[in-house]
Amino acid sequence: MVPEGGPSSYGQKLGIQKDHVVQELGWDEDSDDDIRADVEDASGGELLDEDADEVVDVVLLWWRDGDGDLVDRLMDAIAPLADDGIIWVLTPKTGKPGHVLPAEIAESAPTAGLMQTSSANLGDWSASRLVQPKSKAAGRHS
Repeated sequence: MVPEGGPSSYGQKLGIQKDHVVQELGWDEDSDDDIRADVEDASGGELLDEDADEVVDVVLLWWRDGDGDLVDRLMDAIAPLADDGIIWVLTPKTGKPGHVLPAEIAESAPTAGLMQTSSANLGDWSASRLVQPKSKAAGRHS
């Protein structure tokens, strides 16, 4: 399904650029294949799965109510992340099965050492952009 106004630009909305290495976590049958395909098109490569051990620029984390402890999952997602990398937490929109309250992300991010910077509307999914604070990322080079 193509959103109104022309071809899908989910990759653009998420800031995905050519040659970005993108890892996907939390995929399930309800994950949106249009978002996944558009991210692959934007990056020019396939999404890495949970078992990849490369440094990644972007993590797409599909997250639903009942998936467990978001802080633990975010800590796992940080491990392969480049210092200036981004984690996008994708959650079902309000009224959809598995909807997650925005407060859960807002409370979990700082506990995991991340800052929420923006959000994006992706069809039936909402995406929250999480980054590592600059001071913390700079300290990892030692």
